[in-house]
Amino acid sequence: MLRRTVLPAVLIILLGVTLWAFKRNSTDGDSKEQMLLTAIGTILEQKHYSPKTIDDNFSKQVFAKYLEAINPDKDILLKQDVDYLKKYELTLDDEIHGAPLLFYPDASAIYLKRVGEAMQLYKDILAKPFDFTTKEEINLDNDKADFPADEAARKELWRKRLKYLVLDQYTDLLQQRSRNMTDTAWNTKTDAQLEQTARTKVEAVLERSFNRQKLIFTPQEQFNTYVNVITDLMDPHTEYFPPVESRSFEEDLSGRFYGIGAQLTDDDGAIKIASLITGSPAWKSGKVQLNDEIIKVGQGKDEPVDIRGYAVTDVVKLIRGNKGTEVRITFKKVDGTTQVISLIRDEIVQDEQFARSAVINEPTGKIGYIYLPEFYADFERTNGNRCSQDVANEIIKLEKANVKGIILDLRNNGGGSLPEVVNMVGLFVKQGPVVQVKDRDGKPTILSDNDTSVLYTGPLAVMVNEFSASASEIFAAAIQDYKRGIIIGSDTYGKGTVQRTLPLGKPLDMFSGQTEYGTLKLTFEKFYRINGGSTQLKGVTPDIALPDPLDFLKVREKDQSSALTWDQISKADYTELNTEANWNNLETSAQSRIQSNAAFSTILKNAQWIKDNADKTYSLNLQEYQKEQAQLRAVVKQDDSLSRLVTPMNIQPVAQDSSKYYSNADSLKGNRYLQWLKNIQKDIYINEAVNVVNDINKEH
Repeated sequence: MLRRTVLPAVLIILLGVTLWAFKRNSTDGDSKEQMLLTAIGTILEQKHYSPKTIDDNFSKQVFAKYLEAINPDKDILLKQDVDYLKKYELTLDDEIHGAPLLFYPDASAIYLKRVGEAMQLYKDILAKPFDFTTKEEINLDNDKADFPADEAARKELWRKRLKYLVLDQYTDLLQQRSRNMTDTAWNTKTDAQLEQTARTKVEAVLERSFNRQKLIFTPQEQFNTYVNVITDLMDPHTEYFPPVESRSFEEDLSGRFYGIGAQLTDDDGAIKIASLITGSPAWKSGKVQLNDEIIKVGQGKDEPVDIRGYAVTDVVKLIRGNKGTEVRITFKKVDGTTQVISLIRDEIVQDEQFARSAVINEPTGKIGYIYLPEFYADFERTNGNRCSQDVANEIIKLEKANVKGIILDLRNNGGGSLPEVVNMVGLFVKQGPVVQVKDRDGKPTILSDNDTSVLYTGPLAVMVNEFSASASEIFAAAIQDYKRGIIIGSDTYGKGTVQRTLPLGKPLDMFSGQTEYGTLKLTFEKFYRINGGSTQLKGVTPDIALPDPLDFLKVREKDQSSALTWDQISKADYTELNTEANWNNLETSAQSRIQSNAAFSTILKNAQWIKDNADKTYSLNLQEYQKEQAQLRAVVKQDDSLSRLVTPMNIQPVAQDSSKYYSNADSLKGNRYLQWLKNIQKDIYINEAVNVVNDINKEH
């Protein structure tokens, strides 16, 4: 849940004086970072919803978490490095309160030195063949591991992990050879040749990964990581965004950005043009072509950055910027020549991330389907897209098609704008409370829909899963508490906190809202259902539970060590819209149908199997590994097959959107829309939601 805001007056003064002071009095980067960290630390202590005391105990947690952050696999640093750095273990709270920053630069320098050693280590190990006939195992649970005691232990750790990676590649190559025995390019390859190819592939992947790490783990990135270790200890959703990351965050929320309109792809380490958006700067130039490789990216007349070794996300951040600014990109063309192309950034609308709908044709009548990937809101533009308005428009289209019910799909919807949730609930519920919000000091505030009109009054089913979070949970909870619709799926994520973004430093320009030191996304409040319960940790339990392959895995808020606790407050004043008896009949009918469905029964059994086999040791013996992988692949393949209907549903776009699917000027986008349509036609979960809507119609 995110809301743009300005700093409270006291913090404006604090930050204004602090940031202005170190700008005036020092040009030293470390001093600026000290002042920024101190300002962030003060905000955390004074304004976070439930701040932890920044003391020696907090310092010990920061110490351990930073080392885990830079080396999560615990295969780079040695125990002696950790022992050397122990001198900082109880001083990091002092750094947050203004003492010189010594720990993270020292730790990062040691880490980068060890990275060089590790690169030579994996090259040496991969230079020799592995013996996959021996009986040995590897445990990949890093949480239970410690840093290697010495160089010999680190080498053994790398040997086993490299053997595991090569074994995985080797097994895949053996399967490919088996499937292509009529092809001389495959059937003439010996086991030894395939094993060597597997080692070469693993080394290439590691080279790209380590070289990228050396490129991007700059002093600034080290500082950003350090700050985010500190913020994450307050709670999982408090986060520091440096300027570029802050821009990306706002772009994701609004669904708009300024760029060149090209989709990029990683082709074995080379960043290439995968597609162009019709009408975009890249498309209009006539010079940018598919499969062109990006070599360098320059901002206007500045020295260009060589991006070889970067990941796609790194390059995207360099290419995007402010409207009307120049980006100069050096391309390696398909014919091998290089060309520098100057492009002026323009607005790119990510409309494929906006709400969309379709009509499901059933023998008993039509049912509307609305897909909403996130609760987006463009606050910077008066005519910017708001999900509540977009969903309203989709409802209007569906009602014109005479649907007899609507399914709203919030699966994998991670949240977004709080005001948009309130507005969206108002599309289905006549005037009333939607959610309660409480800060750390005050009593709850009730956010209500004050519009007495209701856009849609027919049958409603809301689909959720373990990745439906925050705003999705507020919406589902309100619909459930009012008994306005049926919630279908698996327990939701369990994020019951509200964040706001606080700009840090002076504005960079008049238009974008970006500031010189980025933003702090801070947890200010918790939200509560109108029935008084919190969704924090517990999430929303669906009225009708559907088995999910990830049901038993640790992927929810409750599995985060720094997550805030669950509590409850008083119930708000609201009136349920349906009787318990009606709901019980629907649930009984659905559960009977689900329990007799062989596909759902098998998915549930497989989910338990996946849980039981998630934390285990893996064999490094070829025959045993092949057996293990065959079991895993069989389960995954079976789940994938079972989640798709044998006979697809009859689903079509609404008439107004027909051209978007079947005659889109951007053919690649049109193909993506058609693929989406094809996917939902076979979705067993949507099919069950259709059954539930049909049951609602029978009840009424």
